[in-house]
Amino acid sequence: MNDAYATAQEQAQEQAEARGDRYARGWDKLKEIDGTAGEKVIASLAPIAPDFARMLIEFPFGDVYSRPQLDLRAREIATIAALAALGNAQPQLKVHIEAALNVGCTRDEIVEVFMQMAVYAGFPAALNALFAAREVFEQRDEEEAAA
Repeated sequence: MNDAYATAQEQAQEQAEARGDRYARGWDKLKEIDGTAGEKVIASLAPIAPDFARMLIEFPFGDVYSRPQLDLRAREIATIAALAALGNAQPQLKVHIEAALNVGCTRDEIVEVFMQMAVYAGFPAALNALFAAREVFEQRDEEEAAA
């Protein structure tokens, strides 16, 4: 019985270490992609859903975004396309438009992604995405002018 208990403790410790690695890897990736915007999202979730905030760092950023098969630019193009297709995820879409710009996507490429979405997700979803992009672009222009 002691052996089984020791094995269970070892497994629990390994899982905790793996979670810690996922969290650290995810936090680093989130900062690389979103800068302070990602930190603000996590901070806003922490008071009401700290477990969800942790999962948001571990799974998408610690596991998926950290995979080597796609670079961050390709991942953000896929992400903004998916969020645009949903048609009702403007807050998340704006964060990821910022992220796409942060990882090297151009404004023209972002607009083109949303035009492509009109074919598959419909004009309303594409329009919502284009309006979200306009807001992000205008905000960036204002911040750059003020700097």
